[in-house]
Amino acid sequence: MSWTLTVTDLNEYVRRSLAGDPMLRDISLQGEISNFKRHVSGHLYFSLKDDQARIQCVMFRQDAMTLSFSPADGSRVTLRGSVSLYTPSGSYQFYAREMTEDGLGALYVRFEQLKKRLTQEGLFDESRKRPLPLLPRIVGVVTSRTGAVIHDIAQVARRRNPGVQLLLRPALVQGEGAAADVAAGIGELSRVPGVDVLIIGRGGGSLEDLWAFNEEIVVRAVAACPVPVISAVGHETDVTLSDFAADVRAATPSVAAELAVQDRSVLDAMVEGLLSRLFRNAHEALLLKAAQVSALEKRMALCHPVTRLNAQQAAVREYMLRLHQRMWEALDEKKAALQKLESALQGLGPEGVLRRGYVIALSLDGTPVTRAAQAPEEMRLLMQDGTVRVRTISKEMGDPFGGKDKEL
Repeated sequence: MSWTLTVTDLNEYVRRSLAGDPMLRDISLQGEISNFKRHVSGHLYFSLKDDQARIQCVMFRQDAMTLSFSPADGSRVTLRGSVSLYTPSGSYQFYAREMTEDGLGALYVRFEQLKKRLTQEGLFDESRKRPLPLLPRIVGVVTSRTGAVIHDIAQVARRRNPGVQLLLRPALVQGEGAAADVAAGIGELSRVPGVDVLIIGRGGGSLEDLWAFNEEIVVRAVAACPVPVISAVGHETDVTLSDFAADVRAATPSVAAELAVQDRSVLDAMVEGLLSRLFRNAHEALLLKAAQVSALEKRMALCHPVTRLNAQQAAVREYMLRLHQRMWEALDEKKAALQKLESALQGLGPEGVLRRGYVIALSLDGTPVTRAAQAPEEMRLLMQDGTVRVRTISKEMGDPFGGKDKEL
């Protein structure tokens, strides 16, 4: 007799069967943690593996809060809990109530040893990091042809700048031969003319899934690449040795595309701003040079022989005008003084004397007679309006304005 069940019925039946098995209720499980995730709710999700198999595990928040250490990929632990089925997805998993640390897994030990050796060689030094080109002609991408990585990178690149060319070199990103294929892809793309930057990447996964990007051959290929390399391996919390060797680490492939391909609108705005500054600075520089040229022209004009001669001639004319003015002023002063002397002289001269009512006595030969004792018998008397000839009748000596002397 056959039964027809729904998927829910089947999953629920298996879950009850597992839960009812006393052998699976309280067991200890030992292995190495891989693909560890801590959810925002506080629950822990991870895989526990050994050399041949793995099982999905979950540890709920109330149990995770009791841990005395921080689990991580590569940790060897012992879990205590039970096996059950998650009905909605039909996934068989281990529910851990306790976790104790046993040490590091072999893969994680290999990771740390290689990291230490390459660090000592200087492969991860910050001084080796190169800046990304501002305007790459071709962006080379080493990743899987069918994964979401190339799709995300292409979508972001087309949106930001359709003029940038993407060149894909398909490569294995997981499993046997993946490391050699990725290293070969890096070398091939780096030799293509026009390739200015490389992106290597793949999606998230466990430490084992990402191990190809921890292999020494890939790390050295990244470090030796002649063009800058962006590593976009796994999710933001995943870390590989290729990340340390690359010039830039991107949290996701989309972020890698944003780092490699500049937004054209931002570049256009930048160019417009630079052009505006260039024109403004050029205009200011031209104005400054024009002012300097004008000042030099004025200085040259002032130094020109004709200009200097004209200036000297103008100065000479000014000096001549000032000399003539001073000369005429001096002449006027002298003329006024002369007129004053002349007036004084006229007042004191014979004419002035005659005008004041005096008479001048002259001998007949024209000699002035100034003393009574010298008066000749005949004399001429000069008066204001003419001459009178007189004869001396008598002489009286003495002061004419005082007493009289005896008659001679």
